[in-house]
Amino acid sequence: MIEVIRKYLWKLQRDGLCRPERVVLACLDDDLYTWAGDEVRDQFEVLKGVLEGMNINSLIFCVPEEPYYSLLKELLEYGVCVSEGTEVIVPEDCETRTFFHEIPVLNRLTVKEAIEALSKRKTAVVKSPLGILSYGTVSLEQAYVSLSSTCFSTSVKFFYDLLVLKESELLRFQQMKETGLKALKALPGPRAVGSLMKGPPGDRLELLGMMEEAGAVLVNTGLVDSFFGNISALFRDSVIFISQTGVCLDELRGAIDEVPLDGTSTTGITASSELPTHRAIYTYTGYRFLLHGHPKITVVLSMYCERECEYRGECYKRCPYRRDLFGVPVVPGEIGSGATSIVRTVPEAFEGSDAVIVTGHGIFTAGIVDYNHPVQRMVEIEKLSRLRYTELLS
Repeated sequence: MIEVIRKYLWKLQRDGLCRPERVVLACLDDDLYTWAGDEVRDQFEVLKGVLEGMNINSLIFCVPEEPYYSLLKELLEYGVCVSEGTEVIVPEDCETRTFFHEIPVLNRLTVKEAIEALSKRKTAVVKSPLGILSYGTVSLEQAYVSLSSTCFSTSVKFFYDLLVLKESELLRFQQMKETGLKALKALPGPRAVGSLMKGPPGDRLELLGMMEEAGAVLVNTGLVDSFFGNISALFRDSVIFISQTGVCLDELRGAIDEVPLDGTSTTGITASSELPTHRAIYTYTGYRFLLHGHPKITVVLSMYCERECEYRGECYKRCPYRRDLFGVPVVPGEIGSGATSIVRTVPEAFEGSDAVIVTGHGIFTAGIVDYNHPVQRMVEIEKLSRLRYTELLS
């Protein structure tokens, strides 16, 4: 368990989320294992009390690094609303809708407030001391995923709200603009990527190595957060190799499923929830390698639309208008395979394009022989998005 704690302390620092001296961890195994950074050590007894008062396995509280600290501070000033008598932050990205719904806000980090909030939601934002609290029911990984996802969702909300404020509340926009520009510069990724393994793969083991390498690159360049995103390949026109659901893309070894393209096996039961979309893309296009990531500013711009229409509030799943960013189609669609799902919008949009952006969700990029082009394409689109965002703020 000590090694597990070290692993997630390293991940939190590597991802630019927080430093070890600003983290408190508590995990139950055969005993209670803890880490209390010097700057937040006085919060340890609270976490211990929460752990004792809930049927959970682990807790993390951290004071986040920049730019997440400043963005949270701003959100607590303007972005809090009340839901059922509780203060909450309500981002509009796909991850929040799917996993959080809303993020509770606590005035202080106390045992009572924490238990009340975490009994309803996976994570909470604390005003004093300013930070993020998350838990896991069976593993520390779950707490890390919720914390990382909170940083993703709250930062996307801030950057999106800033664009909207420019149109509606010019004075507040001017007050927040400097914070936004500084945050954009401090935001991790996207970084330059060197050459990856060349394809096409000669055998199954070579393909698995290519997938593991590409998955790690997506994480290290800040193109995915926590376990969000997925990767796949069509091997010999008959089998889809795809990352399992809930797996971190830098830990793909032993977590890739092999699923017949024709669906004649149940081996895909643990595969990514977006397997139907990957299968449809392979069926209707000539692509053989797919990446799905969540680069933050690309997600923000996919949500931003100046059109006034009757689909406001539901545009992420019902928008009937053709949109694009830098020539890349932007389509609506929800996770899964329902009537308004991405399996009905993304594959068709790949006709004539090597990338497709899903509103408020993320981006799919595709290649024919290996992952070099899909990775470079995703990096390029996020870089273009950051330049466009800066222009929109001017």
